[in-house]
Amino acid sequence: MIKQRKVNSAEVICAKAENLPFADNAFDVALAILSVHHWFDWEDGLREMRRVARDKVVILTWNPTHEGFWLVRDYFPDILDCDRSIFPTIPAFERVLGKIDVQKVPIPHDCLDGFLGAYWRRPSAYLDPEVRSAISTFARIDNVASRRDRLRSDIENGLWARKNADILDIEQLDIGYRLIIHQIEN
Repeated sequence: MIKQRKVNSAEVICAKAENLPFADNAFDVALAILSVHHWFDWEDGLREMRRVARDKVVILTWNPTHEGFWLVRDYFPDILDCDRSIFPTIPAFERVLGKIDVQKVPIPHDCLDGFLGAYWRRPSAYLDPEVRSAISTFARIDNVASRRDRLRSDIENGLWARKNADILDIEQLDIGYRLIIHQIEN
């Protein structure tokens, strides 16, 4: 991601979430977007976010108690198993941060980001190796090719559209993404 930045962009500081190289209360807000599950020690990382933020901590995450969506239900159920083992639960966030506000984040059908649920209404995207390579969970599971081929077949023969007809005309879908907001009380 750093290599993709434009020349003359703001300074980049590489660090670990668990040991941020900033003074206490250095920022108004600390923000983490779909990354907590990648941290070595997410609890320490959350404490560090709270330490460096004066006003609030904001985290976009996925709720591991959510049932997921068609991709994980019908083709890659092991993604649910994998992600449920690494994503902190909502009560776990609250245990570490204290009082939190949790907001659903419905994903628009034309979402431009490349996270797992971004293509929920565009199943062909999951056939693209570049799309899958940008989704970290695909690197953790086996037998991707055979299930990708089954998805391709289901798209081509119309089975996917018949099974998912209820989502084809909606603009956004709740597939478990949540915004966690911790207001720091001074």
